[in-house]
Amino acid sequence: MPVHAIVGTQSVPIAVILNGEARSLDVSPATTLLDLLRHDLALTGTKKGCDHGQCGACTVIIDGQRINSCLQLAVMQDGKAITTIEGLSKDETLHPLQAAFIERDAFQCGYCTPGQVCSGVALIEEGRATTREEIREHMSGNICRCGAYPNIVDAIEDVLVQRGLLVREAAE
Repeated sequence: MPVHAIVGTQSVPIAVILNGEARSLDVSPATTLLDLLRHDLALTGTKKGCDHGQCGACTVIIDGQRINSCLQLAVMQDGKAITTIEGLSKDETLHPLQAAFIERDAFQCGYCTPGQVCSGVALIEEGRATTREEIREHMSGNICRCGAYPNIVDAIEDVLVQRGLLVREAAE
């Protein structure tokens, strides 16, 4: 059952670009973007963790910025471009960061992985991380309860190095 049916409020029409596709949607003013994605649109890659914006499991990319979808109302997204984990691969080819996560074994249970990958993709596009320490700092909004942080940083570093945006630090 759509969330707006439960809340009992009138729907509001919005238009978004969702994973590269123009979509017209009717959403309840009380529906979070996370609930719209998971429950109404069946895009379950985005995970609900804390539901308070503290863990990063629900991270998606909105107009190039990483955003906790649990803190965003769906109606606030009118006219915006939203990318979820499902929208990162193209023509069955993984995004380079998705491939690097696999190569570096940058996950254990995998629950945080979609949010980590979306946050990492936006971090790479921002171009502000030039060291491993900066990668760690800029990824600090995404929690991994399994502790795969070193491998997550390795995966992001690999993509930054491939793109010429970071020079790998010499091993001590």
